[in-house]
Amino acid sequence: MPNPLLSWTAPLARRLWLGLLLGTATLLGANPGSNLKVLYVGGSSNWEKETYATPEAAAEDVTRRMASFEAMLKKYFTSVTVMHASDYRQKDSLAYDVTVMDGTPTPLSERRVVRDATGRVTEVIPARYFTEDFSRPVVVIGELGEKLGRSIGLKFDWYCLCLDAHAHGFRAEHPIFKGPFPVRMTIEERPTPEDAFHYAYYRTTPTPKSLPMWRVQTKGYQSDRGFRIGMVARPWGFEDSPDAETISSGVCQKGLDAVAIGRHGNFFCWGFAASPEFMTDEACTVLANGICYIARFTGQGLLARKYHDRRATKHWITELKYLATREAYEDYCELNRRHNERMTSTRREAEARKLKGEKLTQIEEISLGYRPGPMASFEDTLRNRFKDLYPVYGTDVAAYHRYYDENFDYFYSEAPFYKLVVDEDAKAAGIPNTHPRILAWAIEQWEKNTDVERARRILKRYTLLDYETAGEWRAWYDQNRSRLFFTETGGFVFMVNSRDPKVEGNDYARKRLSLAYGAIAVAETDPQNPVSVAAGVAPRGDGKKEIVVKLKVHPGYHIYSHVSPRDAFAPARIDIRLPAGYTFAGELEKPAFQPYGNDPGTGIYRNEFRFTREISGSGAGEVKVTVSYQCCDAHICFPPDEQVVTVKLD
Repeated sequence: MPNPLLSWTAPLARRLWLGLLLGTATLLGANPGSNLKVLYVGGSSNWEKETYATPEAAAEDVTRRMASFEAMLKKYFTSVTVMHASDYRQKDSLAYDVTVMDGTPTPLSERRVVRDATGRVTEVIPARYFTEDFSRPVVVIGELGEKLGRSIGLKFDWYCLCLDAHAHGFRAEHPIFKGPFPVRMTIEERPTPEDAFHYAYYRTTPTPKSLPMWRVQTKGYQSDRGFRIGMVARPWGFEDSPDAETISSGVCQKGLDAVAIGRHGNFFCWGFAASPEFMTDEACTVLANGICYIARFTGQGLLARKYHDRRATKHWITELKYLATREAYEDYCELNRRHNERMTSTRREAEARKLKGEKLTQIEEISLGYRPGPMASFEDTLRNRFKDLYPVYGTDVAAYHRYYDENFDYFYSEAPFYKLVVDEDAKAAGIPNTHPRILAWAIEQWEKNTDVERARRILKRYTLLDYETAGEWRAWYDQNRSRLFFTETGGFVFMVNSRDPKVEGNDYARKRLSLAYGAIAVAETDPQNPVSVAAGVAPRGDGKKEIVVKLKVHPGYHIYSHVSPRDAFAPARIDIRLPAGYTFAGELEKPAFQPYGNDPGTGIYRNEFRFTREISGSGAGEVKVTVSYQCCDAHICFPPDEQVVTVKLD
């Protein structure tokens, strides 16, 4: 549909419109009960950029949106300051009770892409807009929760830029729907969003055909071509820390529990993207209440931090089990069929519009080159989705389900991109890795001087600490066990529910090692090349570094961790040669092994694992890593082999 903003260019009309907005706010008056000082930081527009005829029209809409927010805020608050994001600096928020971020400021540091010697991307460091110790209350509008918060670990990640005009699944008893400004919410029963039915496997009850909904915006991107789209965050693990809460979901292209409105620490996310000009009066009041609500959290910064937006949580196992079924395959085929129909229809419309000389949207441009491809078979779909498990389980759906059910308590993730692995240490202990008993067990093993290496791995893997003695671990655990919580999104670690800077256990400096671990990728394996080796360097944050050696063994194969004198196999050996200027600062840390046969003197490594060794020093140079091993499957053994990889230090 035509964009009404394209004709909104006359300076006189612009001045009259702004004057009307501000005049209306003055007549209504600010609520005398609210003495908050609010800073509004603008710079966003109401429509997608391709809808504007000229850059001047886009700039005028930014001004219009800022005026709309200013008028709305002055209706509720006595002290409101407005500035453009280009003028904003973090220190500006110190003078205000709440900052409303509706524009992208100048970053403290730019986005950076890290590549290895071959040019492969190993890490993407997001732009930084806030420091990690920033604890002033902030409201983020639309996708800015993800954009401004990624670098500091906000849970408002980019699940989908697909939020429309209605809210559902809201917690009606939450303070933002109660006051301080009275709200009379108009609730109507509306059809459940079609896309929600695609995620029905996440639910324990049937997906309802309709839902109670509340209109937030008078316009939405589905009914008004080119209108700005809101954002929802991933729901899995959003509330796995005491500093985060889900308040409402909304109509989007994801499941019914996607987060549209929520809080994480001192940040309040309003995922809906419309300005007050295109919001209902009720929504404006709720947003004002949200500003009052987040003001309560002054000085209460983040506890758990979600640095990886695509870190897998155990909720993902539900999806993996579903994806292993024929039902999922059939749903996938139907989804693709409907997608092909939509894209074909869009292509025809785009071709007709192009012939008329009309400007096309981004999706219309994409559709011009779209052609449906062949549908993969059920077997090929499983093979592509379950690269490590398919060689073992093939098309046996029940076997996949048994694997995930039997190992549910022991899965963890330290790498991005939805990767879960079984923690053999926790499995050997027989204790769920999310229960504090796993820490108590590990400390007891260390104190008894039994299974000390396993105990050390567990304690370091599931905390942000790095104590060197069992006594230190015991003192910390006894002092904090009543306040411990486990966060999967925050790194699969136990943390302490305290913001006291003297309390140890909440410092992510050490856990950044796991981010570096995840950036070291090993190549795919196959039966002819069953072992893959990669190495890298991980900064510890205390002036020291770790050399990390990762190995991946093809499914159905193994190498040996240690070998009994009665066996003739060759155990794995890691030889690390350092350049001048560097020395070792610790012993080689080995991964958990699995028993082999009935002889406890022989152990094996399977799947993917790593060795690490701490070093210290400075200067440029090259580390040479030699990995020797013997690889076997259930029937044959390859001759002993070795691989050499190098790591650059600078």
